[in-house]
Order: sequence, then structure tokens, then C-alpha cells
Amino acid sequence: MTKKPIRYSANLVIPKTVVLVGMMGAGKSSIGWRLAKKLGVEFHDSDQEVERAAGCTVNDIFETWGEKAFRDAERRVIQRLLSEPTQVISTGDGAFIDDDIRALINGKAISVWLRANPDILLERVVRRDTRPLLHEGDPKEILEGMIEKRYPIYSEANIIVDSNDDAHDATVERVMESLKDYVYD
Repeated sequence: MTKKPIRYSANLVIPKTVVLVGMMGAGKSSIGWRLAKKLGVEFHDSDQEVERAAGCTVNDIFETWGEKAFRDAERRVIQRLLSEPTQVISTGDGAFIDDDIRALINGKAISVWLRANPDILLERVVRRDTRPLLHEGDPKEILEGMIEKRYPIYSEANIIVDSNDDAHDATVERVMESLKDYVYD
């Protein structure tokens, strides 16, 4: 199957799927579906796709089978999504940390790290009880430890865009502007 390029405008085309990576709370899903709508392509959230395939929530997978089982399922889902027509994909915060998934994404897609400062992330993630990795102690300490380990790896993304506390549309515009380096006529 030939991948359908992303139409950026009437004359410009983005040749590959765009994959959003970064920490929980960075806005990957909310930015992702807005970006996909603007580009006129499908949007997929890899966590939702894992849940659909497993028939249960991410939390249930972590509690029943553990993180390794979730990461295995996540890898298979991302591999499947990357074999489909050009689209926008948001990934779970640990996906890009996995060497195999990172190589797969950087080899077949344009990776975009939505980078956010720790205070913004903490404010966003404590609003929900859907973050299994934060259930093991003080969420602020856990998040800071994750940031220290993960930010150097996220920096291997093709593009880095700051996900500030401004409107989602402003972040989408920053992503669109950054993607201009990847378009062709």
C-alpha cells in the first residue's frame, strides 16, 4: 500500500506520518487531533489503540500484566499504525524511550517532541487518575525523575516544539511551522 502524503496546503505535501512524542500531560492527544484535522488526515492515539486491541484500559493492562506487556502491545500497535497511510499519531510517554520504537518512528515518520516544563506537566497530570506510573509515590518526585531520564531521549526527535500553557491552536501552529522543513512541492 502506498502511503498518502499529508497535504499541508494546496501546493505543499508532507511525505510521512507525523508522530507526537513526549511526557504525559504534554498535550500529545489534544494537539494531535487538532493537527490531523488541520492537515486533513486521520488521527490515532496509540494508547487508545492498545486499549481497543486489548479490550481493557491501560491501567488494567499495567495492573494485570505489568508494564512490559503494555510496552509489547504498544510496540505492535505503533508498528501497525506506521504501516498505514500517512496520518498523525500520538504516543504514550514511554513509547519513544524504547530503543526499538524510537528507531521505528524515526525511520518511518517525522517525530515531534512536544516539550513542556515540569510545572505545566504536573498541573495537567494530577487532574486525572489515568497515569499508572504516578501511582507509586509522590507524583511530583516521580515526574521529575522521569523528566531527568527521558528529556535527553526525547531530544532525539526530528522536531522539538514547546507545549506551553497557551491555547492548543498556538501549539498546533508551532508544529505546522516546524513541519515546513519536511514539505515538498
